[in-house]
Amino acid sequence: MDDPIPSPYALLFEALWLIPIRHYLYALILIWTVFFYKFVEFHFLGDAVLQYFRGRVNLIYNPDSPIYHGVVSRCRTLHSRYVATPWLASPHLQTCFLNFHGLPPVFTYTRKLFRASDGGTIALDWLTNSHVVDGDPHNQKEISKEDTTPIAVVIPGLTSDSSSAYLKHLAYNTAKSGWNVVISNHRGLGGVSVTSDCFYNAGWTEDVRVVLDHLQHEFPMAPLFAIGTSIGANILVKYLGEEGEKTPLRGAVAICSPWDLLIMLSLPNKIGDRFISRKFKQRLYDRALTIGLQGYAQLHEPRYTRLANWEGIKKSRSIRDFDNHATCHVGKFETVDTFYRKSSSTQYVGNVAVPLLCISALDDPLCTKEAIPWEECRANKNIVLATTNHGGHLAFFEGLTASSLWWVRATNEFLGALSCSRYMHIQKIQESGSSGSGKQDETLINQGPYLNIAEDGLVAAANLEENTTRSKEATQVLNQRGPKVKDKRSFNVLCRQTKRSIWLLGYIGMVTGFPLVGMLMNYLFRKKQRPITASKS
Repeated sequence: MDDPIPSPYALLFEALWLIPIRHYLYALILIWTVFFYKFVEFHFLGDAVLQYFRGRVNLIYNPDSPIYHGVVSRCRTLHSRYVATPWLASPHLQTCFLNFHGLPPVFTYTRKLFRASDGGTIALDWLTNSHVVDGDPHNQKEISKEDTTPIAVVIPGLTSDSSSAYLKHLAYNTAKSGWNVVISNHRGLGGVSVTSDCFYNAGWTEDVRVVLDHLQHEFPMAPLFAIGTSIGANILVKYLGEEGEKTPLRGAVAICSPWDLLIMLSLPNKIGDRFISRKFKQRLYDRALTIGLQGYAQLHEPRYTRLANWEGIKKSRSIRDFDNHATCHVGKFETVDTFYRKSSSTQYVGNVAVPLLCISALDDPLCTKEAIPWEECRANKNIVLATTNHGGHLAFFEGLTASSLWWVRATNEFLGALSCSRYMHIQKIQESGSSGSGKQDETLINQGPYLNIAEDGLVAAANLEENTTRSKEATQVLNQRGPKVKDKRSFNVLCRQTKRSIWLLGYIGMVTGFPLVGMLMNYLFRKKQRPITASKS
């Protein structure tokens, strides 16, 4: 009698049983590695093979843009490549590492509290160049009204304050490059209580407006620049579009702006595949940000309980839920979509009248590339949009040790080039209006040096900006110094800043003057010789 034919599944099971267990473990590790590589969007292999092509910074600008041709074209960082730290070659790893550690520099801010007209309190955390150079906060000098050092005003992200790692990177490196930095913390953040019934939100620009007016009044000689990050970038661009030519800012930088909040926080049935409510990973980010907002609300529970739906705030599972129960009630918006639509900065891009550099990563897991207003940025001659393939959200770690952020280096280089150029924005004030530093002349775009001619004929170098933006009080003090030198301080500052400028000026005078003197002597000599020559003939 023939033996029964064994089941093919039984044979397959016996064959699989003969394979060593360690081989299954190897296969499992391989599958897990591939899954993890794809899940966290690793690009280490791509960077290693295609670094030359993938690392390029893509610049979007108007062909007739004076900002690009006069400023950005001189910035090597924006014309080079960005390559992420190898062990952080993932937008999610970069973003998480930045928020949990970030390797920030160690220093101490100097805090000053600013009280708005509605009773709200804003914490202004300062880091001056003298602080970074001296390294001792007790020796930090107060900024005087006559200080001409540029001031960079930083507007943080959604729930960030001056203690955030990326803001410490930005503040320290900007101050180290010779600037004074002030971080304008949002209301209720930075350890300061909410002292009015007004809370900040993604479209709240009034605090930026009053802080800039305050700084312009306190330091009329110092040019003001602004840097916005994440939601702070959205607020900054919206403010620039609202103010147009009236803003006192000379230039600005927007980092990782969400641009269109309606797209960023859209529902799952919206078009796109990288929106926060669309993918599992984006849902995790949405939930993490919601927890941060709930923590912010808990710090100010008494006011939220009176002004908003506190029970709804506690039960919120997304940013949209939080805005529905909190922001819409406090800000008196009809619906969440109305709030997102009115707060988005995309609609204000065309009205930006100051030099503006915008930096975004195409793999940003929060502020997705679908919301970037490509054509609007290209149409505005004042805007240059720089995008990189990688970088995450506000991360852009570079180098093997991840000790620096690429966007911080790009920002400092851009602002440094802009502050030394003639393309800085000049505030236009109506005749009936007023500014904290008084009415400005229309020729503030150049920074000198210029010449002051005294009544007795003495000539001294002076800074045009110092003469034209002085308050009336400073001008009276200047006039009391006597008629011989109108601006002795400007001359001394100029000599200290450019030690060789006087010798260079003398050298140029000698080189250019000798040929003219020789031509004049030759002309006079030939004129005297002509009669003698004629008589001989």
